[in-house]
Amino acid sequence: MARPCRSFGCPALVKSADQKGYCDAHAELRSGWSKREDRSGSTTSRNYGHAWRIQRARILKRDHYLCQLCSRSGRVESANEVDHVISRANGGTEDDDNLQSLCGPCHKAKTASEKGKSAGFGRASGE
Repeated sequence: MARPCRSFGCPALVKSADQKGYCDAHAELRSGWSKREDRSGSTTSRNYGHAWRIQRARILKRDHYLCQLCSRSGRVESANEVDHVISRANGGTEDDDNLQSLCGPCHKAKTASEKGKSAGFGRASGE
């Protein structure tokens, strides 16, 4: 069964499953979804291997699987991610006291905020 090309606005039809949803004109997008790992490296190459998974489980259990940022705001939200309070890029360590459990939205917002500050965004006026 033919389906529309997955590239936004492309009217071409894709007839083969081998094309992975993209017409021949957009063939370069067929493997684009996997390039994120190429940019950032695998979890193991970024030192998030077996030892990290054990530590991550320990931190989630320590924090009762609750998002620490939501808890500080009086909200109860389950956590499924572990964050470095001080990022590794800014000299943070792998010590348990530098790790906290966060929900996905809080982790995403905190990471975006940190990246913005390192790029010169988020500074208070007068700095």
